[in-house]
Order: sequence, then structure tokens, then C-alpha cells
Amino acid sequence: MHVYIVMGVSGVGKTTIGKLLAERFCVPFFDADDFHPLRNVEKMKKGIPLEDEDRKIWLQTLSEKIQEWNMKRGAVLACSALKEKYREQLQSIPKNDISWIFLHSEYEIILERLSSRKNHYFKPELLESQYTTLQIPQYGIHVNVNTSIENIVKQIMQKLDKESRKSKIGLMGLGVMGKSLAVNLASKGVTVSVYNRHVENLEVDIARKFAEKHRENYHFSGFDDLKLFVESLESPRNILLMVNAGKAVDLVIESLLPMLQKNDLIIDGGNSHYKDTARREKFLKEKGILFMGTGVSGGEEGALKGPSIMPGGSSEAYERVGDFLERIAAKDKQGNPCCAYVGPDGAGHFVKMVHNGIEYGEMQLIAEVYHFLRFHAQSTPEEIATLFELWNAEMQSYLLEISIDILRTKENGESLIDKILDAAKQKGTGGWSTNAALELGVPLDTITAAVMARNISGKKEERIAAEEHYNSLASKNDISEAFSEELFEAYKAASIINHAIGFDLIKEAGKEYDWNLNLSEIARIWTNGCIIRSAFMEDLVELLKESSEGNVLMHPKISEVLEEDWKPLSGTVGRALENGYPVPVLSSAANYFLSFTSGQSSANMIQAQRDYFGAHTYERTDKPRGKFFHTQWKPIKE
Repeated sequence: MHVYIVMGVSGVGKTTIGKLLAERFCVPFFDADDFHPLRNVEKMKKGIPLEDEDRKIWLQTLSEKIQEWNMKRGAVLACSALKEKYREQLQSIPKNDISWIFLHSEYEIILERLSSRKNHYFKPELLESQYTTLQIPQYGIHVNVNTSIENIVKQIMQKLDKESRKSKIGLMGLGVMGKSLAVNLASKGVTVSVYNRHVENLEVDIARKFAEKHRENYHFSGFDDLKLFVESLESPRNILLMVNAGKAVDLVIESLLPMLQKNDLIIDGGNSHYKDTARREKFLKEKGILFMGTGVSGGEEGALKGPSIMPGGSSEAYERVGDFLERIAAKDKQGNPCCAYVGPDGAGHFVKMVHNGIEYGEMQLIAEVYHFLRFHAQSTPEEIATLFELWNAEMQSYLLEISIDILRTKENGESLIDKILDAAKQKGTGGWSTNAALELGVPLDTITAAVMARNISGKKEERIAAEEHYNSLASKNDISEAFSEELFEAYKAASIINHAIGFDLIKEAGKEYDWNLNLSEIARIWTNGCIIRSAFMEDLVELLKESSEGNVLMHPKISEVLEEDWKPLSGTVGRALENGYPVPVLSSAANYFLSFTSGQSSANMIQAQRDYFGAHTYERTDKPRGKFFHTQWKPIKE
């Protein structure tokens, strides 16, 4: 259903026009004046202007009625709604279910109307206070009433018809993810305008061709003219950016700004750095524009069928578009959307960054196990796929699942994996996680190891030369069924540690930036749609409820697993290194766990060294924490 609110100062014809519109729409008409408590009516009869305190109960009543009408047939309401905060209180239903119709004219014209009106408790002398109070809305339909009633209604109907054809959301950037998200939105009943830049001989008619391709199933309005694209959107506008992170986002925002109005919203759905997101939100807020930095995970398929979505930034903005985002998100096992407001500033993009960091660790972990099996145990890709399939009956990991498909893919009868160059790259988010951990003073062993493994993989020619120089340190040997089981236990232990490290970084960032992050809810929206979804992620939803302030590794259930799997992990690392096979994530997981569980570390030597050469001071075990000491380590020769 739909509610139309006809607003403006007293005397603009709200009741007359509202009744005519109600007849057109075949819905009931209501006058907000009829809902005023008696004491408000008495004040206005005496010519006393109402104050905000007088309107509080009245607005609450109307807000409840609007919800009621929207659930039934809809309605037309005549209501002054002079201030923005009044209108916000009346907005008790989704913004898309309300149409605001602002009737206005010059003070003198309305005063003359009021002066000739009889038997109404509103006194003409109150009009001046209403014009003083009026805050003109930056949205809705605006009609000057200094014309005939027939013409006013005609203008309203024409504008409503035009508004009904406008899109609820605009999407800029029709790359792989942008196209998939646009189709996803349209499939959920959201009207979408799409824009892609025009570059001669490179990007030509991208948006138009996209709209043409999907014409039989969905209606997209396609543009390569930015002004027409913005004008095609409902006001206040919602614009989703799916462009490359970095300078491109700033350039797009810069080009949009002259065409935007107060309360328009920009959503950055790319992998932007969280500090850039916080900067952009602050900049746009000063201009009255809302901004959300929103992490989206799931790749092309997830974007099309349902990704995991991590919105951060303006909570006011999420209230407006959260329904759209939740509609297109994947669903967890309880049927709830894998989308939730994460927190202010750059929280959404920070959480997406750490998601990608955990993803780096999980991918490298699988790669290390594959590599050890393929070249040390000399297992075939099909044999490894069969083993991974057995493991995944328990793990239910998306990354293991796709690795199985990869290992079984053949080209001309040969395994395609053997034809792929062993040189990977990192696009930024993994490295950003490491930098963030350094800034926050949080250990990030597995994720950093995964990033560095990609970096060294890129040095292909140097690695080949070094292998020849050292005459290859790697050995080959069959492995037993017992070791296959031990390898699985090692993989599980390292995966648990990798997840714990990632969530520890999120927890510390939440404290540092006062984001009030809900770790359990973050795990929940990662249970489906995203790249790191798994059975363990589902376990983490409950585990993090129980230990939201501590490290995951201290939870009794996790302790039980790691106490059992520690020896397989350390044994696997030792065997791999002894036989000449690098396992950076497996070994960093083992080292992290040993460091984490060691009450006595080697850092006392570090502190002594620092004090020796730099007089940096140190704390003592036999003195209270917080007191610092310095020693003259080398006697001064007289």
C-alpha cells in the first residue's frame, strides 16, 4: 500500500486537494488536524502558536496511524509537517511507501485565503509563525497553488506518474560485479538505473547494451550521460558505486556532487580502504550528502544470487536502503539476510578488508596442502580432489569446494591446474590488513604470511634460478593413510588459528575506533554468500557470543580441538620443512599458537637489547607494571 501526505502551511488547500487525490486513488482521506488533542485545539483557537512539546503526542499518533493505513488500503493525509524533524517522525514506514506533496505559494496569497475562511479555529495571525517554522523539503513533489484546483491536481498526477517511473536506486560501473548486482536488485523488485562511462573505442554504449540484453526479463534505464542518470532517480537519490577503489571513487564523487541534493546517498560497494571511506563520509556529511562504505563478498556468482554485505558509515543511510541490501543478500540457515549494519565511519570496509585477509590465509593454506601432496607425495590432482572431498564433508568450506572443482578440471585430457603459472598477486586488501595490524599492535601471522607468499611467488625467474643453484632441496615420498589424517588435523588447526587472528584484529579495531562491533553478527553474515563461508564460520556465530571480549582460542570448545590437533600441526610443519616444502601459513599458525600459549616469551631479551643501545627502558618482573627502568649495561671506563 501507499500513503500520500499533502503538506504545507495552513491555507494552501491541503484538505481540498487531499480529498480529490483520495477519490482518484480510491483510498480514505484523513486530516491531521482531527487528531490534535483538545488542548492543542484550544491553544490555536486563542491564537497561541503550538510548540514542539504540544506536537509530540499528535505526531506520535499520526505516525502510528500511517503504519496502520499502510498495512490496509493506503491513505491520503493532509498535514502541515512544517519541520524536517516532524516529517522524520511521520516517516514510520519505508520511505518508498510515502509520497510527500508540498503545496506552497507566497505569504500574501495564503493570508488573503485565510482571511476569507470562516468557522475554522486557525487564526490568520498564526500564518506568520508557520512561515517562520517552515523548512522546505528537498524531496517530494512541489506545486504552487496559485492556480486552479483542477490544474493543481493535474500537476500532482503528472509528477506522481513521472516519479513512479523513476528508479529506486542507481548503479554506476558495469563491470562483472556491477552487472551481477544490478540483475540481483531487479530480480528482487527494485527499479534500477545503470550508468557506465563512455570511452571512444573502449567502453561504448555499455549501459544501453546491458539494458537491451536483459529487456525481456527486467526494465533497466541505461545511461552514459551522468546528468540524465541522476535525474532518472527517485529523490532522495540512492547511488551505488561499483568502481575501482582509490582515486576513481573520489573522481566519481566529484563529478556527482554538482547534481546532488541534501540527503542524497552514495554507497561505495568496492574494496576501498577504510580510512578513505571515513574521510569521504566526513567530507560528504559537511555537504549534506549521506555516504556508506559497503563491503560486498561473493564474487560474480554471489553478487548475482546473493552476496554477504557489510555496510558501514551512516546509520541513517542504512535505515533508508537496508531493505534493498537485505533483499539481495544471501540468507543464513535461519533465512535471515547475510547483511547487517556493521558500524560507523569505515567499519564496513574494515570488516571487508579483514574478511579478505582471512580469505588470503585460507587460500594459501589449501594451496600449501595441495602443493605438499602434489609434489612430495606425488598424488594426482584427482587423488587430491577425492581427499579434499572427504575433508569437506566435515569442513563444508566454499574454498575447499571450489578447489575440488579446480583439481578435477581438465583441458585436452590433462589437468588444467598443472598448466597454470605459479605466480600470484595481491590486490591490496591483504596488505592493508597487515598494515592495519601493525598500526593497532595486533599479531597477524597467518594473514601476513599469506600475503608474503604471494609476493615471493611473483619472483618466478629468481626462484627457478635459486632452485638450480641449490640443486632443489625438495624430496619425494609416498605418504601413508595415517599421515593423510594427520595432514587434515593440521589443516583444521591452522584454519581455526587463522580465523581467530582475523577476528582478533576486528575486535581491537572496534575498541580503538569506538565502532561497537558485534563479532558474532559479523560471523553470521559470513555464513553464506561470502568466499570464506564454512561450517566453522557457523560455529563461530555462537562461540563469539560466548567469548566476544576474549580471543577465540580461549573458548573451551576450541581449546579441546587445538589440544588434540597441535601435534599433527607441528608434525606436519616439521615434515614439510625437513623435506624441502615451504608451508608459510601452516608454520606461522604453529608459531602464533606457541607464542600465544607461552607465558614466558623471548621479549625480555628484546627489551634488554633496546635499553642497551637506545636507553628505551624496560619493566621488571619483580616490580609493579607501569614502572620503567634503565640500566647502564656496560661499565664506563674511568
